[in-house]
Amino acid sequence: MKSNRRDFLRITGMAGVATLIPFKNLITAETVPGKTDECVLIPTETAGPFPLDLTDNSFFFRQDVREDKTGVQLNLKMKIFGLENCEPMPNVRVHIWHCDKDGLYSGYGDQAGFTYLRGWQMADANGEVEFITILPGWYPGRVCHIHFQVYVSSMYAAISQLTFDVDTKNFIYTSNPDLYTKGTDPVLPSEDGVFADGYEYQIVNLSPNAETGGYDSYLEVTVQGSGTTGTGYIEKENAKQFRLGQNYPNPYTDETTIPILLLHPSDIKLELWDLSGRKLYSTERNSLFAGDQSITVNPGHLGLSAGSYVYQVQVSNSNGIYRDSKMMTAGR
Repeated sequence: MKSNRRDFLRITGMAGVATLIPFKNLITAETVPGKTDECVLIPTETAGPFPLDLTDNSFFFRQDVREDKTGVQLNLKMKIFGLENCEPMPNVRVHIWHCDKDGLYSGYGDQAGFTYLRGWQMADANGEVEFITILPGWYPGRVCHIHFQVYVSSMYAAISQLTFDVDTKNFIYTSNPDLYTKGTDPVLPSEDGVFADGYEYQIVNLSPNAETGGYDSYLEVTVQGSGTTGTGYIEKENAKQFRLGQNYPNPYTDETTIPILLLHPSDIKLELWDLSGRKLYSTERNSLFAGDQSITVNPGHLGLSAGSYVYQVQVSNSNGIYRDSKMMTAGR
């Protein structure tokens, strides 16, 4: 199981399937004050000293990144746009990582070997990803922040950071003194060197969520692209062997069809994965001729609930083994 999952995540640079955890009261673009229809490239920020490499580590493909870390629950939703046409970008991978309530990062110093508060997801048909985490704490010299990376292709990834509405953030800190023992954050975004060039497109509000007792945040992120995933070395090599299309219809309420164009006679394996990185379904078709192929999937017949899933197609032929993945969404 571990080797299969590692291949899925490593080769494609994408990942997983799943039933989305509901974010019923999550902020949307329409509720963000000052939101316009213009797309502005997200500022590039340093990855910081604590990024680790989430690309090849399958463990980090997950929606809930908290592990055993305590703190006020934060439901973070991000929507990715392509700068060239201001359209949502599906099927791109988004990484997040941040410190815990005490300002500590997993994987470094006396936290070596720990993996908390790191993870990645794949954008759905609306270009959206959702994470469940905690409101980070702060540490000297930096305002409270979350690092994120939008992995568009094997050749391009945008790296930036986000921060929070100051008043609400400090209210949460002072209202939970047993958790956030350092008290209010002494640094303003304008005083943080990382955000010295401005933070207009990197600050998010914190909206109370009565159901979870935590808070919801929403951020729109524009990266280089045209509303579709980019092309790098891996993508070019795949294109010499096959093309994986977006399932249709998508979203769907019953069954959906996955189109595949084979450029050489090949064997095909289809897998469905959930947001926790679990493989839920697999099927194979062997000795297929070059040309248009398709696989029909009905998650309801497979006993899967409504939600978003990632499908991976593995193509095997005389030239090697190639993989690609995309997100699909099943309605009720």
